[in-house]
Amino acid sequence: MLSDVMAYFNLQQSFDQVGYFATPQHQQLMRELKLAIHQGGLVAMTGVVGAGKTTTLRQLQVELKRDQDVIISSSLAVDKSRVNLGTLMMALFFDLATERDFKPPTQPERRERKLLELMEKSRKPVVLIVDDAHDLHSQTLVGLKRLIELVQDRGRVLAILLAGHPKLKNDLRRPNLEEIGARATTFVLEGIKGHQLPYVQWLLGECSESPQGELMNEEAIALLAEKLMTPLQIKHYLRLALEAAHQVGVKPVTPEVIEAVLSQGLNDLEAKLVRHGYNTKALAHLLNVRPAEVRSLMHGRLPPGRTQELRDQMLSVGILVS
Repeated sequence: MLSDVMAYFNLQQSFDQVGYFATPQHQQLMRELKLAIHQGGLVAMTGVVGAGKTTTLRQLQVELKRDQDVIISSSLAVDKSRVNLGTLMMALFFDLATERDFKPPTQPERRERKLLELMEKSRKPVVLIVDDAHDLHSQTLVGLKRLIELVQDRGRVLAILLAGHPKLKNDLRRPNLEEIGARATTFVLEGIKGHQLPYVQWLLGECSESPQGELMNEEAIALLAEKLMTPLQIKHYLRLALEAAHQVGVKPVTPEVIEAVLSQGLNDLEAKLVRHGYNTKALAHLLNVRPAEVRSLMHGRLPPGRTQELRDQMLSVGILVS
């Protein structure tokens, strides 16, 4: 956010610098994730774009480090579509090895044996955290399942925590991934659903010492909470609203300013599908149709009958987008 906008509204920090907003669902989810990690196995946490998955993972790691009863490993590879089992095992090597200048074996059999040796020495449950896991290949998931079983055979505990869009949950439920999905424990992060209003109020309170009424009037806050669903959306449009209000010299922010900055296509079908992890290419592959037909569906250009057919197909694979 621009410094003059922050000064105009007496903001001490930007919205991206705030701490962790925990709803009762967040607190319950944190308890369930910790329990699942201690039990080991494949664990999935899914949520729409902007629901707060990465923020929740950060908070989870803070709490696990504080408790000191789990060894945490994280995959830092950015392009998850190119990540394979070897990449994820490399992350485990880097975080488990205690020797200086340790070089992980590259030959598969030696690699697995050495990793199992490190797991046996750890004596604590190990969790490997993989964000944006909706892009992982199915064969990588199969390999992770086998790795978990190898560790279990040695009497140790390995949890693989995958975080991703709802597409990940739907993929794990597909019949061709039954070997994986039937063994996975899946949790859904609802974000701030049902708590948008207190979230906006908390956000403003965290960033400014001024009374909320000096920043936004009650009607504007209520409108923002009504129209938006995720922390990412609220932070984005709240920033746009403050910038627009500053530009025209309005303070506090009014509902008219909020209406002016809200995107007209905010709740279009395409936007909703993308939030669930389905772009044109992914949806075309899943539905076995041409990308052009998917684009026509997204923009409302298909005949009603064909539109209903594709919506029914989406529903059958778990894509619940109204």
